[in-house]
Amino acid sequence: MTFKLAIADVPFGGGKGGIKINPRLLSKAELERVTRKYTMELIKKGFIGAAVDCLGPDMGTNEQVMTWIKDTYMNVKGETDINAEGCCTGKYIQQGGIGGRAESTGLGVYYCTRELLSYKNYCDKIKVTPGIKDKTFVVQGFGAVGYWASHFIEKDGGKITTVIEYNSAIHNENGLDVEAVKNWMTEKGTLVGFPGAVETETKEPTKFLEKKADFLIPAAVEKSLHKGNAERIQVKGIIEGANGPTTYAAEQIFLRRGIVAAPDLLANGGGVTCSYFEWLKNLEHIAPGKMTKKYEE
Repeated sequence: MTFKLAIADVPFGGGKGGIKINPRLLSKAELERVTRKYTMELIKKGFIGAAVDCLGPDMGTNEQVMTWIKDTYMNVKGETDINAEGCCTGKYIQQGGIGGRAESTGLGVYYCTRELLSYKNYCDKIKVTPGIKDKTFVVQGFGAVGYWASHFIEKDGGKITTVIEYNSAIHNENGLDVEAVKNWMTEKGTLVGFPGAVETETKEPTKFLEKKADFLIPAAVEKSLHKGNAERIQVKGIIEGANGPTTYAAEQIFLRRGIVAAPDLLANGGGVTCSYFEWLKNLEHIAPGKMTKKYEE
């Protein structure tokens, strides 16, 4: 995180912290109590604040969780800290958030892919034609990062041929409809039975990382690409959407095989960049709509 923020030229430190739970197994009320308790512990220790540590969203969190953090902090410190609203980012827009935060990391992955494919020396190295159009992609993780990256790639003419989730994976070499896959996953909680799929895997979804395509976007958990599967990966380039999806051993194998990986430090910096602007907005105490109005004028 520290190096990523330095590359993006964002003046944050880049710490990481969290709670070891599975949010899928908790009710909304339980998740709220856990979040507020965690925030209280951070407040007690002086580990949170706009000028101390501005928390950003990551795995297992959303706008609601970040808004609970802000609300708890403001209840305790609101009278003494004028910048209390800036204690975290990724909040609901009406709670001090900023437009575009939800899609920012995935959009950053898309921008990185688009830029890379505009350079002739990169395209020559991995033996592809310039541009996203008609390129095929394997995407691991269809949450905020994987979905939005796929959404923008599809709009640019790219084909998402494989989608891998934690409990299932689907493949269609002619391409999958990104919106339909997202809606199916949201509604059913699994990719099983998706009508556009030619192949489905439930026992070992990560096996589909080895499907043939032009690019692989690992946008789920760290260490997805490792010594055990790196030899079987059949892509020309990797765009790292998750934090640390490739182990050192896997990287050495990819270098030997001529597979070029765009590092997470660069590829998924869109989220922290957007967080920075949300933090600035909170410190400036600008009312919602004012910046848009100024821009439109």
